[in-house]
Amino acid sequence: MSGNGNGHGIANLEYDLLTVMQNKCEAVNAYDTYIEDAQAAGSQPCVELLQKLKESEMQQVQELRQHLQKVMQTA
Repeated sequence: MSGNGNGHGIANLEYDLLTVMQNKCEAVNAYDTYIEDAQAAGSQPCVELLQKLKESEMQQVQELRQHLQKVMQTA
């Protein structure tokens, strides 16, 4: 497999996309806690901001997933 220099048995680009996707998924999960904290503080503007940021992260995860599927199909 070309481009395999990461010691993980998969191409560097696949590994990179998986790693970024994992980080984004962890962020999505963390936003739930942040949103609860903002709700507990009674800050609706912060709740809305955090929900918006979470949605953005979720869209990025979907985009990463699509790219990963394409990369894996061409490998």
